[in-house]
Amino acid sequence: QVQLVESGGGLVQAGGSLRLSCAASGTISFDTMGWYQQAPGKQRELVASISSGGSTNYADSVKGRFTISRDNAKNTMFLQMSSLKPEDTAVYYCNARNFIGPYTGAYWGQGTQVTVSS
Repeated sequence: QVQLVESGGGLVQAGGSLRLSCAASGTISFDTMGWYQQAPGKQRELVASISSGGSTNYADSVKGRFTISRDNAKNTMFLQMSSLKPEDTAVYYCNARNFIGPYTGAYWGQGTQVTVSS
């Protein structure tokens, strides 16, 4: 069974930084991994994604402020968040997807809260 465990959330002042981590259990290699955010009363939205080859994609709202990366050897993904704004406040979820093979599907972590105070 695939498990994704996020860590690194917390409370930070506007302009500050946080680094989120997502550790995947086992040795499964995922085609793509990503971070999503869900603010109260809003839908879950993609923040950033990264392919197994390292290609990245960012939401316009975080470009230039957030950096996604992954360590394939350790099956871990990171989100470095800088210049944080109050509107970045949300629960951040780790997502991992495979498109072929025995682990085809989408997997989610339990979420980690990020709160940015003004």
